[in-house]
Amino acid sequence: MIPLKDDIPSRSYPIVNVTLIIINVIVFFFELSLGEKLEPFIRTYGVIPIKYFYSGIRLEDGSVILFSLEEKIIPLFTSMFLHGGWLHLISNMLYLWIFGDNVEDRMGHFRYILFYILCGLAAAGTHIITNSESDIPTIGASGAIAGILGGYMLLYPYARVIVVIPIFFFWDIIKLPALIVLGFWFITQIFQGTLALAVETSATGGVAWWAHIGGFVFGMIAIHVFKKKSRKPTYRDIWWE
Repeated sequence: MIPLKDDIPSRSYPIVNVTLIIINVIVFFFELSLGEKLEPFIRTYGVIPIKYFYSGIRLEDGSVILFSLEEKIIPLFTSMFLHGGWLHLISNMLYLWIFGDNVEDRMGHFRYILFYILCGLAAAGTHIITNSESDIPTIGASGAIAGILGGYMLLYPYARVIVVIPIFFFWDIIKLPALIVLGFWFITQIFQGTLALAVETSATGGVAWWAHIGGFVFGMIAIHVFKKKSRKPTYRDIWWE
């Protein structure tokens, strides 16, 4: 199912959420301008799990490449703003646009950006642990956004989300509670992540399912710390039609 919109208006302008979307788009266009330099750029600023378990690697010619502390830390942050294609970018920004503004609204701007970054770090850490032998660079805002989804699901479980559901050659547009939409999304990630481990796709690349899972779970836990404490629930927090 593809979400299109939720029914909860933001009480303040989501400046941080909008800024994150703009930054991701600008960085993507920068990637497009790199041409042949894109691959080494991604390998430098994407997260490569094997770097975090070895001090270096020996090449076929006998030379050794050592991994510095900077090469391990910087990609944890920069990888959150890189994307592998138009579909990757658009799908991530769609989810961030729909669900991020309300989470920012409940946290405040500073707490939201900190929450976002920590979710991204948790996602990267989960991916590194579950793909320790992979030398494939991982990029994307998906892990951080998964944390936003986890937080949103607990804050607004009964918010109505308009989704498109493809049924064979037809498309149906319906409203569902966020608990079902995001819960279904999370279950899908677990299923795909478990399957990925079973067939060892880490060697050939693909979707970082466990990064999504790690970010989502972290978001569900951290939302209790980052949300503002006092606010009376509205009917949108309680009921859905």
